[in-house]
Amino acid sequence: MERMRAAVVQAGSPLFETGEALARAQRLISAAAAEGAGLVVLPEAFLGGYPKGLDFGVTVGARSPLGREEFRRYWDAAIDVPGPETEALGALTRELGCHAVVGGVERSGRTLYCVALFFGPGGLLGKHRKLMPTGSERLIWGLGDGSSMPVIEMGRARVGSAICWENYMPLFRTAMYTKNVDVWCAPTVDDRENWQATMRHVALEGRCFVLSACQYLTRADMPADVHPVQGDEPDTVLIGGGSVIISPLGEVLAGPLRDREGILTADLDLAELARARFDLDVTGHYARPDVFALHVDERAKEGAVLSDYGSQPPASSPAQ
Repeated sequence: MERMRAAVVQAGSPLFETGEALARAQRLISAAAAEGAGLVVLPEAFLGGYPKGLDFGVTVGARSPLGREEFRRYWDAAIDVPGPETEALGALTRELGCHAVVGGVERSGRTLYCVALFFGPGGLLGKHRKLMPTGSERLIWGLGDGSSMPVIEMGRARVGSAICWENYMPLFRTAMYTKNVDVWCAPTVDDRENWQATMRHVALEGRCFVLSACQYLTRADMPADVHPVQGDEPDTVLIGGGSVIISPLGEVLAGPLRDREGILTADLDLAELARARFDLDVTGHYARPDVFALHVDERAKEGAVLSDYGSQPPASSPAQ
């Protein structure tokens, strides 16, 4: 019977300290691989940091100078994709012979994006940009587009990712099911109890394994000169965890893990995928294409496209 051991990592990443976050990611992936994990999932925004409790000096109609400086520090902590951090993680997964999905904050052009990065023995394999940042996240992150919604072949299974509240987007889920995702990775910072119901629903609806990795973050992971709204006591919990692994029939295989850092592992019985899809395939035999249809635009969207026409104007240009 074909099985694959998977691991979800529950840990926090120090804000504005990307070098330390990278070192933590390397240690944690190595520890999970030492437990036999062939696929390791790290939480949302692990590289670059999730600024839980910060407001960046924003009120409606105004931004403060101190908030702009705080954003500048966050910008400096973001990573380039590809870049030194992705090179380091790609080298690690190549050395360990495993795969990993790692949450990060990507700096691209003049905008930041929340991303899930896919690594394997071939290095950096792909990237998903969060389509819709949630609430105040829209102050600091741009919107992804349909060009970065990959499902990656990772040997014995097809792996995709939805970041945090993207899991509440039914049309996004439908698009991913259409791509035949087998292992659904959900990097998140949502530590609410009802997140567990969401993860079980995705597993049951998509008939896929769900690996949800949440940060466990305390005030001690914040610099002393920033002040989250939750308070300044070092042991104040900012993100409480809740990482979990779920089967295609909604069975909880590991977790949820709460109130501490840790690594959850589970052996995924890949034959369970076919057993689960016997009576439900929401984009196949349980679909009604004569009634419902979904159009997915996977073209990259750029705010401006620069074209070099040389000395000749484009054919569509009006006569001068």
